[in-house]
Amino acid sequence: MAPRFSRPRLIDANDKQYRAFLAQIMLTKENQRAIRPPRARDLFGGEAEEALRGWLAQHYTLSERRIVEYLEHRGRQAIKKYRELDAVVLPDPKTVHVFEIKASQKAVSLRRAVQQLRDTQTILRMLFARVYTTILLVDTGIPQTKEEAEQQLAERLADLAARGITPDRPLDPPPTLDEVLADLPQVRRVASVEEIEPDPQIVSLLRFGVDDIIALAGAENLHLDWDEEEELAEEGDEGEAEAESYAYSTGGDEEDDEDNPFAAALKRALQESSGSKDS
Repeated sequence: MAPRFSRPRLIDANDKQYRAFLAQIMLTKENQRAIRPPRARDLFGGEAEEALRGWLAQHYTLSERRIVEYLEHRGRQAIKKYRELDAVVLPDPKTVHVFEIKASQKAVSLRRAVQQLRDTQTILRMLFARVYTTILLVDTGIPQTKEEAEQQLAERLADLAARGITPDRPLDPPPTLDEVLADLPQVRRVASVEEIEPDPQIVSLLRFGVDDIIALAGAENLHLDWDEEEELAEEGDEGEAEAESYAYSTGGDEEDDEDNPFAAALKRALQESSGSKDS
C-alpha cells in the first residue's frame, strides 16, 4: 500500500510558503461564507489552550516550530496540507514530543484526539526517530461515574421537555471517562509531567479541571458563562464537521478540521477581536 503522507516539514508560523498558503486560502471565494460567532465555550477552549501552553513552558522548552506541512495522497492526487500542533518539545535532534490540548465535556472526544495524534505521529516519524505524544484534557463536565452519567441524561431530557422538544430516538447516558479509556488501551493516565513515559507506543493523558484553568489564568480572563442554549447548540453540531470546517474551532467538542489553515487563522483573529472588545 502506498504511503498516505509524504514530504513533511516542521515549521513555524513565519514560514514563507505557509504564509503564502494562508493568504491564498483567505482570498478563495469558497471560504468567504458566513461564519457563526464563537460561543463562550469555544472561547474558553482557546483560553485553556493558552493557559496550558504557559504551564507547559514551566516544565519544557517549547518550540515555535509547531506547524506541520505535508502531502496527503488520495489516489493519484497529492494535496499539500498544514496542521497546527498545540505544543511541541524538541529535546534532541532525533526526538519530538507533541501535546494535544482538548477541552471537552464528552469523554468520546478522546478518541478523536488519539486519532489526530496517531496521524501526526505517522507524519513526524519521517523526520524524527522518536515521536512521543501526550493529551492534556480539560474536563468541562465529563461524567466520572455511571450515576453522574444517568443524572446528566435526566437533566438533558428534562431540559428538552421544558422546551417542548421530543428526541427522535432514545438517548443513552454519556459514557464515563473510564468507559472510553477502556477502549483505548494505548492511553495511559498520569498525574504529572514527571510520570510521562518516553514510549512512542503510549499516549499519556493528563486531566485538568476547570478550576485548574482558573488557577492558571484567573477567572477574569476566561469565558465561563456557558449556558444551556450553548450546550444544546453544541449537541446539534455533531456530525457537521465538513460543513463547519471553516468555522471557528478550539479543539474542543466539535469535529474541527485541524488541517485547515484558514480555520486556525480565523481562530486567532476572533480571539484577538474578542479580547479587544472585553478590554
